[in-house]
Amino acid sequence: MARDSLFDERIIWSGYPNEVVTPPVLRAAAALEFVASAISTLFALVLSLALSASPDTSLLFAAWTVTLGVACLHGPKLWLAKVRYVVTEHHVIYQRGPFRRSIERRSISFARIFWSHHTPGAGDLELVRAVPTGALRRRLMLRLYGVTAPDRVWAIIRGEESVAPTGHGERPLAQRLDSGERVVWAARPRPTLRAYVPHARRGWMQLVLAGFLTAAFVRMMWLGVPSVERVLGAGLPAGSVAFIALVAGLGLSALMVLAIAVYLAYHVVIRPGRLVNQTRYLITNKRVLIRRGDEELHLDRSRIVDVIDTPTGSGLSDVFLVLDGPRARALAASGAFGEGEIGPGLRPVFQSVEDGESVGRILRAPSEPELPRAA
Repeated sequence: MARDSLFDERIIWSGYPNEVVTPPVLRAAAALEFVASAISTLFALVLSLALSASPDTSLLFAAWTVTLGVACLHGPKLWLAKVRYVVTEHHVIYQRGPFRRSIERRSISFARIFWSHHTPGAGDLELVRAVPTGALRRRLMLRLYGVTAPDRVWAIIRGEESVAPTGHGERPLAQRLDSGERVVWAARPRPTLRAYVPHARRGWMQLVLAGFLTAAFVRMMWLGVPSVERVLGAGLPAGSVAFIALVAGLGLSALMVLAIAVYLAYHVVIRPGRLVNQTRYLITNKRVLIRRGDEELHLDRSRIVDVIDTPTGSGLSDVFLVLDGPRARALAASGAFGEGEIGPGLRPVFQSVEDGESVGRILRAPSEPELPRAA
């Protein structure tokens, strides 16, 4: 078989992004840039027609925001179109021309799978390496975008390609286990009002920002209506192009501020509570599996070195899984050691479960050894 030119290792699998799409965050950023461009163009009309002033600055800003929006929308597609993924004997490599990123297969702590909304059986595979807690913590992960059957690729990376079936995002996790793997514990988090309350400082900051933006929207509307009335009183015809452009520009500005506030409030308050009902926890004789909507977390039980059971009231517990990372034991992006949540992705944590002690006993017991494979 072919060998990788950098590590001189045998290539086990290679592939390309089969679904090249722009990430949702960049699509939202592009939409904001296009709205800002439209607002700037409308105010350029007002400057030119009503005030007889030069609209060059507004038009230049509109052109700049359009360019930035197009870059956000199509830049990732152009980049991913020439990306190649390689799995060798000891590494996973993300390569585009001379640019390379790699991660050792043995240092991968767990994987996240994000199933695609558009292409059945495709999605993103994110490989995460647990890192120490504290000031020296770094974010170590590698994301393979748009691969076909990402759970199959993950099986290849963890050396189980000969026993793992090709899965599908629409099938439950319990129907996509390895050959010989069985579920020993399963549960769902109990829905509580606590799920709608931000837990990390980042969430509270976003909620405060949403409040400020809402107040800004109210102030814009409160001051905008009298301003429009004064413009009419100054002699600008109500049916003129300049007046329509002025009202449209003010309205779009206010709606953009309100949309950002609503999105932030939904993201930190409503969405986490709704996802609780879509979350399912599984412990098998080999792995820990978490499913939340279209996102999954796959963790080998051999990576777990300790379990922290934290009571949260009403007979519920948050169970944090401490992982064995390179040169340190760590819990990637969790709050077991007093840290705030980093990013919206799934974490190796069971939240609001009723039987935390049983979970701890199961996970502290050694996982079943693998059966010898046939030659």
